[in-house]
Amino acid sequence: MSVVEHVREMAAAGLHSNVRLLSGLLLTMSGNNPELFSPSQKYQLLVYHADSLFHDKEYRNAVSKYTMALQQKKALSKTSKVRPSTGNAASTPQSQCLPSEIEVKYKMAECYTMLKQDKDAIAILDGIPSRQRTPKINMMLANLYKKAGQERSSVTSYKEVLRQCPLALDAILGLLSLSVKGAEVASMTINIIQSIPNLDWLSVWIKAYAFVHTGDNTRAINTIYSLEKKSLLRDNVDLLGSLADLYFRAGDNKNSILKFEQAQMLDPYLIKGMDVYGYLLAREGRLEDVENLGCRLFNISDQHAEPWVVSGCHSFYSKRYSRALYLGAKAIQLNSNSVQALLLKGAALRNMGRVQEAIIHFREAIRLAPCRLDCYEGLIECYLASNSIREAMVMANNVYKTLGANAQTLTLLATVCLEDPVTQEKAKTLLDKALTQRPDYIKAVVKKAELLSREQKYEDGIALLRNALANQSDCVLHRILGDFLVAVNEYQEAMDQYSIALSLDPNDQKSLEGLQKMEKEESPTDATQEEDVDDMEGSGEEGDLEGSDSEAAQWADQEQWFGMQ
Repeated sequence: MSVVEHVREMAAAGLHSNVRLLSGLLLTMSGNNPELFSPSQKYQLLVYHADSLFHDKEYRNAVSKYTMALQQKKALSKTSKVRPSTGNAASTPQSQCLPSEIEVKYKMAECYTMLKQDKDAIAILDGIPSRQRTPKINMMLANLYKKAGQERSSVTSYKEVLRQCPLALDAILGLLSLSVKGAEVASMTINIIQSIPNLDWLSVWIKAYAFVHTGDNTRAINTIYSLEKKSLLRDNVDLLGSLADLYFRAGDNKNSILKFEQAQMLDPYLIKGMDVYGYLLAREGRLEDVENLGCRLFNISDQHAEPWVVSGCHSFYSKRYSRALYLGAKAIQLNSNSVQALLLKGAALRNMGRVQEAIIHFREAIRLAPCRLDCYEGLIECYLASNSIREAMVMANNVYKTLGANAQTLTLLATVCLEDPVTQEKAKTLLDKALTQRPDYIKAVVKKAELLSREQKYEDGIALLRNALANQSDCVLHRILGDFLVAVNEYQEAMDQYSIALSLDPNDQKSLEGLQKMEKEESPTDATQEEDVDDMEGSGEEGDLEGSDSEAAQWADQEQWFGMQ
């Protein structure tokens, strides 16, 4: 057995560090004495050495060695063509042991993707003739084409994957995301469904995700529920995660959280979708739960975007925007396709006054997830923050036409209309339509209450809010109800509402301010008695508050470390 064969055996056994050391020494020997190894042996040594570098995540070095290997293989091919065949069968085993040139190119493409050099990855894979492309090469090409916006080429590559592997479900999702009709995709799998037992669910699965990618959330939810009811697919974590995400897109945060919790109980190591779950918890003011979730996810893996996004949500809703910005940027670095990371960073930039930079991030989120309303909401908020009402109106109208007239799109359009005195009546009509469709939709209730407050119709506002709170409890709704009750001099109940709001979200500053204002507006007799008590006993409250401000200032100083340019 030759020394090169020993290297090959170690590579096959996964002894990468050993291969790296030995192949490195052998290549140096070959450089000092070119006659020491044959061209085919040198080609093998270069490939095995590059593979060991790839395993150690030294991607640039690996690309360099793979390139040298391909050059050596090219020279080897020319030599074999020049030399006449001797008919000696002994050369056949050696040629069979040579690493595949196509596999080398695939590894090079993997290195380029890890280095964020997608154009180079596409170029190296494009150089492989179509007939020689394996399913994994076509899958990588499809994903790269999709990312580069080359939709037609991406569709062709995904279809080629399905032709070779008709049960490649991620390729099916790729086609559906590129607007290929569900019926067309299903036709590519019909033969495999009919030939294998217990695969009758696949056609329904394709139908469900076709609805997902066309933005038809209601029909998608109903179709996935019909799948989950089947005993063989009950408690599937992927289906539960999809349901959670669909409820989130539909604005039903309560059911979304419930489904995420069910999925998490079934799979404690689940990472996918946990960024959205953390965001929902943060919005509800459950910051302690968000912090615990972030710690748990970091213990599972810090090489995914989700743990960084969850921690970023904790910082954002704690009003530490510079830290949220840093964590969002880190998440994007790990996964440039993370929509939730883009939204987090965009929101942090917007709240820090860097609106134009925020707009770039929200636009990228829209490109990646054109059916997610929250991406458009973030962009429209940026337009409104910069007084670009016309741009906001154009975008809101486009969303309304694209995603259809549902409670969410109606409310989004009404939100923009409220910014212009000329379109106040239109806003009222839109909000009434939204609440007719979904009386419990919190954003619509909040905006309708805002409109009633402007018109000083406080009794109507109180009735609206009480009706909305009959079947749900929300911090913002309780706080606004408190504001309306103050306007009609119902001070005691207003204090109760502020207290309920704070019990739901202890960090809600507006509820705290409302409660403190109510406590100060006491009767003159009570105020005099309070002053007498203060004179006799003194009070340390003011000093405590000052200490709190000082501590906050210290934290603000420390956060400068996280500033991003």
